[in-house]
Amino acid sequence: MFRVDTHTHIISPDTAAYPPAPLGGHRSDWSRERPADIDGLLREADAAEVDHLVLVQASTVYGFDNSYVADQLARHPDRLSGVCSVDFLSPQAVDDLARWIDERGFSGVRIRAADGTTAVPTPGRGLDDDRMTPVWQFLSDRRVPVCVQMHAEHTPILAGLLEAYPGLTVVLDHAARPDLGDGVLPYPALARLRDSGRVFVKLTPPAVLRAQREAGSATPIVRTLVEEFGADHVMWGSNFPASAGALGELADLVRAQLPALDDAKRALVAGGTAARLYGVAATTGGQ
Repeated sequence: MFRVDTHTHIISPDTAAYPPAPLGGHRSDWSRERPADIDGLLREADAAEVDHLVLVQASTVYGFDNSYVADQLARHPDRLSGVCSVDFLSPQAVDDLARWIDERGFSGVRIRAADGTTAVPTPGRGLDDDRMTPVWQFLSDRRVPVCVQMHAEHTPILAGLLEAYPGLTVVLDHAARPDLGDGVLPYPALARLRDSGRVFVKLTPPAVLRAQREAGSATPIVRTLVEEFGADHVMWGSNFPASAGALGELADLVRAQLPALDDAKRALVAGGTAARLYGVAATTGGQ
């Protein structure tokens, strides 16, 4: 079984209590076609024998209002962790982060630097926009993991941030769309990311399906990522319900691409890495 799912979303049916306000003004199709509230997500997790779930704010539904996720963190603190979204360009960004983390229980934050669509605009000029400096400093000082949704071409900028902020810890959302060509490194700044020791790779169905579609198989790139970063820096996420299918089916999709690993390394990918990163107690992951 895979014990810690690092990438799930929830949508409330109560639009009065939790009104949609999507980034870019366009609500994601998946959230209309197959929304799952917290109860539906927990049922899926139970069926898939997943112990702990990381809720990632659905910014294409709720923008920077993390209230629905926050309320569920309070209801199920033993089962859930949360990754919030804030406006990194806002003068109030650090205050917003402190409120969501210190008062509402979030363990991480996410920034969508690029996601392959035009629905969510790139913030400012990108990750190195000067207005983000206080946010990067806060995240570095507090060692709050930041999930970055971006493309491989942006990794030199990210590497520069890691060097400038020695406490910064980064999760590459959906594996950051690595380069897939034969003999091509997955990221232009691979060595700088790997050698920082503070970059984690999240393997998800969107990453797997893209590799299968564009390269014929996801197995080679997954093997490379595990070999380069180490199993202790690799995690999985179902992307349920944004990716179509049952949570267990999505877990199987990712699991099938893993290279041969011993039990200890497989347990890290299955949950141990995520448990350490997000402070999940008494969860080691397993198969």
